[in-house]
Amino acid sequence: MAASARTDPGAPTRSRFDGVSQNRSLERGLEILRAFRPGTDLLGNGELAERTGLSAATVSRLTQTLVTSGFLEHDATARAYRLAAPVLSLGHAMRAASPVLKSATPLMLELSTKMKVNVGLAAPDRSEMIYLESIRYNRRPSLRTIVAGQRVPIELTSLGRAYLATLEAPARDALIQNIKRGYRSATWKPVGAGIDAAIAQVDADDYCIASWQPGVVAMATPLRLVGGRTLALNLSLTTDEPCAPVAQRHVGALLALKERIARELALSDPGAL
Repeated sequence: MAASARTDPGAPTRSRFDGVSQNRSLERGLEILRAFRPGTDLLGNGELAERTGLSAATVSRLTQTLVTSGFLEHDATARAYRLAAPVLSLGHAMRAASPVLKSATPLMLELSTKMKVNVGLAAPDRSEMIYLESIRYNRRPSLRTIVAGQRVPIELTSLGRAYLATLEAPARDALIQNIKRGYRSATWKPVGAGIDAAIAQVDADDYCIASWQPGVVAMATPLRLVGGRTLALNLSLTTDEPCAPVAQRHVGALLALKERIARELALSDPGAL
């Protein structure tokens, strides 16, 4: 059920949060936390300044504040910082309180077990998608490590491309142009073509398919929520088959799962859809 099919109660509230940030210090502090990614244990002030584009003096002030507030730990030997436990507790609180996850997770698990496939639900964050839930049913151990909170690139994945297809043209073009800056022209050409094909496929069939990891085929469909938010739901499996026959066998299950999640959300939390 698309949000556009009904009055959007989130619209008046949403406009209040549009435009310029009201608190630059808070925004910069959050940029410090964003700089930490999986595989990054310790970051010094210099590395944080490079990753955030903030001045060294600003970074020094913010890291001291974040240590004092308990969100960063300072390693005196390394003269660097790592994320502290309260950051993890925020993620747990978000997942535990999410009406979307309460409705979607049991249904995702059911489909994963029945069809022996991976099922994921992700939300956009700038040029990446963040997994809100990831049910892994994969024979390859390296692909079973995708967990809630993990980020994947918007431009390469079925999740990201399904999300891009829902954006208005100006917002989509701006985001794509920003991502494109990180590519060489020749490297971007197949990526851009893949995005265009995925957008057309979502418009026509409500899903898109991608194979950005060798031996893995993934398909995704957008899940639109009230308030303008859009998530992406995907199904993936390990296979050496071409994408088309894999999609023929599995896309019906993906789209049926989306409809089941929408119905469950409508019953449990009518404001979500």
